[in-house]
Amino acid sequence: MVKLTLSALPALSPAVAVPAYDPRAQIPGIVHFGVGAFHRSHQAMYLDRLLNSGRGAGWAICGVGVLPQDARMRDVLAEQDHLYTLVTRSPDGQAEARVIGAIVEFLFAPDDPERVLERLADPATRIVSLTVTEGGYSVSNATGEFDPTPPDIAHDLTPGAVPRTFFGFLTEGLRRRRERGLPPFTVVSCDNMPGNGEVTRRALTAFARLQDPELGDWIAHNVAFPNSMVDRITPATTEQDRQDIAAAYGIEDVWPVVAESFAQWVLEDRFTQGRPALETVGVQVVGDVEPYELMKLRLLNASHQALAYLGLLAGYCFVHEVCQDPLFARFLLDYMTQEATPTLRPVPGIDLGAYRRELIARFSNPAIRDPLTRLTVDSSERIPKFLLPVIRDQLARGGELARCALVIASWRAYLATALEEGSASLPDQHAQALAEAVRRDAQQPGAFLDLEAVFGELSRNARFRTAYLSARESLHRQGPLGAMRALMGEESSPSNVTSLSGR
Repeated sequence: MVKLTLSALPALSPAVAVPAYDPRAQIPGIVHFGVGAFHRSHQAMYLDRLLNSGRGAGWAICGVGVLPQDARMRDVLAEQDHLYTLVTRSPDGQAEARVIGAIVEFLFAPDDPERVLERLADPATRIVSLTVTEGGYSVSNATGEFDPTPPDIAHDLTPGAVPRTFFGFLTEGLRRRRERGLPPFTVVSCDNMPGNGEVTRRALTAFARLQDPELGDWIAHNVAFPNSMVDRITPATTEQDRQDIAAAYGIEDVWPVVAESFAQWVLEDRFTQGRPALETVGVQVVGDVEPYELMKLRLLNASHQALAYLGLLAGYCFVHEVCQDPLFARFLLDYMTQEATPTLRPVPGIDLGAYRRELIARFSNPAIRDPLTRLTVDSSERIPKFLLPVIRDQLARGGELARCALVIASWRAYLATALEEGSASLPDQHAQALAEAVRRDAQQPGAFLDLEAVFGELSRNARFRTAYLSARESLHRQGPLGAMRALMGEESSPSNVTSLSGR
């Protein structure tokens, strides 16, 4: 067994690819906030490819953690010379292992906030990227406006405060660059949101204007916020993953990453200080990201929400189990084909029929073991960004929305079940509001839709409300399998009817 460090790389199995470059000699040109499993399987992997090609000089990554739980990432990366193992697994059972060395520095902001600020103000820093989750931008799903009231954001808006959030750090970093006559860095969001660059611009400039109106205007006029679409299914690392990697490759890695073999990154070509040559390592650098972005959010991400709640209500635990069930696979394909795809623009170079089929194959990959519960975290942020836009567009065009309505009804039913089973807290930053809406809905069917922060004006749409109430009733009477069959014109057999509580 070889403990993963730089000095141990020559001793690793030939089956494990290792960096062809010396990570110690690399200069970070990218500062990344939110170093989690996805960042390490995706953006850092692409930069590792670029560094291995010899074309990535000056584009290594400095990771930054601002949350208390990020202290563990600090400790693990320090112990392993900032290296980690990425194992990718394809649907046909093939696996590949690579040691990634693109993250050459990690700063835990609470340890030394000033060091983070100076890294942001360093002339070598040309890009700041983000994976801070869909809810991390503090933008209302109902109004699209920035919300400055969360405690850490309110703290950062206090004059003279030491930053706690990426808003505070980026704003101060940009202020220092302006004072020193340095051009601003580009800010790249890698989170799953429609127009993620525009959302980031709106949120950061709103924060900065509250702190310093002149600085906020300078940021609005001088900083680039390119949109991006990112895709790679990456579950959280488990103890079993560590043991499997140790057994297969002889590597002792405290925090490896396991992901599917598929990866995609579509990036808008809009940068203030240049960019890495990512197009040479598989990134699609384009002028307009929106068609790709809508395709991914409304087909992949919304389908994840569709299969998560119906799957959990049906007794499944993992994504691949759901998608290996022909009934679920057909339901998902029908949702994608009949409700989501009609809302999309043509996507250059993409056959949407093949893309839909490929998604089912990716979801069915048993080697990934993606837990359905992972997809339920912060769904009050995910559903408004992935599924509700499909409903709005279908309402506008007079299209079908029965499957979307069943997904919303299954979300409510799952939350009701969790509350009845005594769940101490729902995995959602709006847990209290959701719980109250579910309880109201039990007494007055349809009240769940009155949750303004999630549904906005949709709650007042009579056609959507009728579709939701119909789906809710079908789900209660026939269970998840019966409700899906009913939508597809099939009769439910008694063995497939599951009565759901929590009316």
